[in-house]
Amino acid sequence: MFEFDQYLGFLAFLTIITIGFWLMIFLLAFVVPYWLGGNLLEIWKEKREAKKAEREQL
Repeated sequence: MFEFDQYLGFLAFLTIITIGFWLMIFLLAFVVPYWLGGNLLEIWKEKREAKKAEREQL
């Protein structure tokens, strides 16, 4: 059915697809929410500091 080199190619293909799948799951589950949460936190801190500086100016 399969020659040995075809079998190795098929295994390499499955390995690459599996690594890509788990990498996508990891990125969507952990990295993207961490990135968005950090950005929102930074925006909130900047707005808070701007309000504080505005109050001190008056």
